[in-house]
Amino acid sequence: MRPKFLTISDEVIEKIKTGELQPGDKIPSENELIKNYNVSNTTARKSLLEIENRGWAKRIKGKGTFVLNRTVGHHLIRTLGSINATRRGFHESLIAEGFEPHNLVLEKTILDDGISSEIGGKHFIMEGPVMKIHQLRYADEEIIKDEIKYISLKMCPKINRMPTEISYFKVYENTYHLRIEEVKQTLSTEIVEPDSEMNNFELTKSTPMFILDSAVICKDDKVVEIERSYYRGDKYKFAISANPDYQDFQ
Repeated sequence: MRPKFLTISDEVIEKIKTGELQPGDKIPSENELIKNYNVSNTTARKSLLEIENRGWAKRIKGKGTFVLNRTVGHHLIRTLGSINATRRGFHESLIAEGFEPHNLVLEKTILDDGISSEIGGKHFIMEGPVMKIHQLRYADEEIIKDEIKYISLKMCPKINRMPTEISYFKVYENTYHLRIEEVKQTLSTEIVEPDSEMNNFELTKSTPMFILDSAVICKDDKVVEIERSYYRGDKYKFAISANPDYQDFQ
């Protein structure tokens, strides 16, 4: 007789193959398998391990087991022009893609004088005090993003005491009750050489980089965040999301 755990794993994998379960979806947990199939926790655990060992899913500690994207040459997708995509945050996006995200903080300081930045032909000014946080973002054990954020402590007091894994966008909205009016973004490209000062990626050969500059703007044109990030060009693709301005049709 065929082991029960193989039957269960085959059924879950078939749902992935047919598209019922999509990349990034969470597959049934151990407790759900126990309830649905009336099996022991050992059988349920072996079923999940079998699915993972066959390359269809990956377990993220403390989160669950997620369907992997098995597309050849798969790239992470970053969407510009979408508030919802920005709201999702790095950690949440990576988990949905089946990766285990973590970060390494290189610098976290308070700038009393504030900063300014030119983005998309417009000059943005953020008055001090400002928190500067420079961190490397990992997918599993690989560095895929080098990120520098500047966040207004005048608009978000004590945000420097919060964990760095949070979605800052959600914190702006839910903790500080800020209304985000616009996210201004520009995208450029550059080749980073192994001996470049910008090479925080441990690269050993010339690698293309996407450079994303952005400003998060609230009511009365107040800037709560300015960011400059480097994304590995061999790991990311960028998509554009555009919504119609219905005022143009009135």
